[in-house]
Formats: sequence, structure tokens, C-alpha cells
Amino acid sequence: MAGYIQQLISEGEHQQQDFKFEISDSKKIARSLVAFANTDGGRLLVGIKDNGAIAGVRSDEEIHMVEAAAQLYCQPEVPYSTKEWNINGKLVLEITVPKSKLHKHKAPDKNNNYKIFVRVGDQNLLANNVLLKVWKKQQSKVPIKIAFTETEMILLRQLDKQIKIDVEEFMSLAEIKKRKAEGILVDFILLGIIKIRITEKQAYFELNDVDFFDKIDDYNGIAHRSLNHVQIH
Repeated sequence: MAGYIQQLISEGEHQQQDFKFEISDSKKIARSLVAFANTDGGRLLVGIKDNGAIAGVRSDEEIHMVEAAAQLYCQPEVPYSTKEWNINGKLVLEITVPKSKLHKHKAPDKNNNYKIFVRVGDQNLLANNVLLKVWKKQQSKVPIKIAFTETEMILLRQLDKQIKIDVEEFMSLAEIKKRKAEGILVDFILLGIIKIRITEKQAYFELNDVDFFDKIDDYNGIAHRSLNHVQIH
């Protein structure tokens, strides 16, 4: 029992694990629940400090606040399971959230506006507009057909040269509007040509395969179905 929890703690906080010293805000916990559900699933360990020290759950009220977070502040409700572990007289609550297969869940942001959050590393971050469009097109299951016109090549050459780019930079270089820029980025993500990286301040895009230019003829003018799962970095 203790060994299991200690092993989890030794992993630290990451894409699928978060530590909570205490639960005092159901809305904040709701953001963690939806972020796990929207990404790869994960677990919350309640009663654990950020440094991994076991403090223990201090009140049964904290357990009720998790229930309130899932039922009242997650749209739609996020399913989860709980286990209680007694570690040297201190209660640790393990909350496991599965990856959602049918829905993208929302939780209130700091302004009480319901938004979609994702888990990136050890952070819960807002899903940006490109990622939202990726999910929408992915659900449609419509085959994607691309052609490497000069606009697409501007994007690819720039990525090959400088590693990463954001939407605004692509718009400026290609002299296109935001809607078209995002549409190209969405298709390239779904085909696995580029990948999206989300930070607290911005989202940017990188080539997914450094040898892409050697394989470009395999893509040109061919209809493809999108990837089943899009990685969020």
C-alpha cells in the first residue's frame, strides 16, 4: 500500500498525474478533471504537497468537493473513481479520471466562463482555436485531400528553417487570413505532418517528421483519413 503511493509520488507531477495538498475550490478541481478527461486521462493525489511530502486529507469535506466539481462544474459531468490509502495514519485520496471517448468537457475559467482545458505536462491549459477545430474535423471522419501549393510550401519551408511557427506568423508570411491559415494547420496536424505545442502563453507548430521533405511526393494530391489520436504537447 505505502509502496504503491510512494512509487506514484516518485514520478512527480506529469501529463497524467497531479498533486493536491488540499481541495478548497471545486471549480479549480473541475479544471483538473476536465483536462485529464480531454487529454490522456490521469490521476489526482489529494493530501500530497507539491514537493511530494504526504500531508494527508484533512477533512471529509474535500471528498465532497471533488464530487461537486465533477457534477456541478464539469460540462458534461466527468466520471471518476476514488481510492483511499492510509499511509502511516495519513489519508491519501487517489482520484482516477479516464480519457473521455465521446465528449470534450468544459469547466469554468477564472472569469467563470466555461472553456475546454487540456493537460500539457504538469499544467492545465486552455485548448486553443486550432485544437478545437482539429477535434471537430476529426469527429466528422471526412477524408482530407491536400495539395502543396505555394501557401503550404511557405509554411513547410519556414518550419524546416526555424523549427516552429505560430498562427500569426504563418498568416503574415503567406499573406492569408486567419481562417485559411488555421484550416491548413488543422489538416496538417490531422495528417501527422506537423504537431501542435501548447504553452501558457501561446500555441505553436513544428514539423512532426524532420525528413518530411524526402516523403512529400507520398502526400501530394492524395486523399487521407485523419489520425485517430492527436498528441498534445
